[in-house]
Amino acid sequence: MKFLFLISFILIFLQVNAKIYTKCELAKKLDGTFARNKLPDWMCLVKHESSYNSRTKGPKNKNGSYDWGIFQINDKYWCRDGSAGGDCNIDCNRFINDDITDDITCAKKIFNRHGFEAWYGWKNNCKGKSLDNYSINECF
Repeated sequence: MKFLFLISFILIFLQVNAKIYTKCELAKKLDGTFARNKLPDWMCLVKHESSYNSRTKGPKNKNGSYDWGIFQINDKYWCRDGSAGGDCNIDCNRFINDDITDDITCAKKIFNRHGFEAWYGWKNNCKGKSLDNYSINECF
């Protein structure tokens, strides 16, 4: 029982200490990796996938997989839980920390292969819609 309490406490502690990016912080972090005119799409995607939270791990998907990190990268294709693997050849746990450098590298690989269509958060909330709320003009 004490073990379960300790594990619960650790998980809550990790979530509480997550890095929640502002739109401008994230835009500046992504600038140069992604075209600036696509940054509003990325802001919208991240808002709807993880609410800008670097430590988000989504609930179990219908196919048994999970989505990890600020970009909600799926472990069926792109990473593996507990060891390096997937098309990004990385442990998914590296996507749920405050350093999003490896998240960006994998997201770029996903984007280069599939575009924004790889993310349901973008398809359902951003595609073909006004991105005025995600403008990054004030960030630069």
